[in-house]
Amino acid sequence: MVDVEALKTQFLDHEFDTREFTLSAEKMATVARVTGETRPEYLDPSREDFQATPAFIGSLSASRHLPIDFPNLGGIPMDGGKAVTCLAPVKPGVALTGRTHLHEIYAKSGRSGRMVFVVSRMEIYDPDGVHVASSDARMVIRERPDA
Repeated sequence: MVDVEALKTQFLDHEFDTREFTLSAEKMATVARVTGETRPEYLDPSREDFQATPAFIGSLSASRHLPIDFPNLGGIPMDGGKAVTCLAPVKPGVALTGRTHLHEIYAKSGRSGRMVFVVSRMEIYDPDGVHVASSDARMVIRERPDA
């Protein structure tokens, strides 16, 4: 079995990836339309309050999902979903920086056995260093029954 406490000690809260983004107003509006958004601040780039939807922010991804030296946990990895927290409007044409670290590592046991959850958090900053959004990507690894 994976030693979750040892993983936490070694890997939590250490930045392992940095990526730059500049969002296109056209792409932001297109994503808003195709996902059924109805609020004008997400649909109309001519508006002063035009901004990216949380779904668009959730589509931004780090170059790496795990630190380069993170161990292979074996088992069966699955996508455990995403969660986005918007702290300020994310505008088009602004150079953004995404900094990624492991935010949480924990285990749960269920009918199918023990599962290890690894939450990778990308914090997104504007050029002034203002934290505008966070995007959490959760990976679930079902341990093999013989582990």
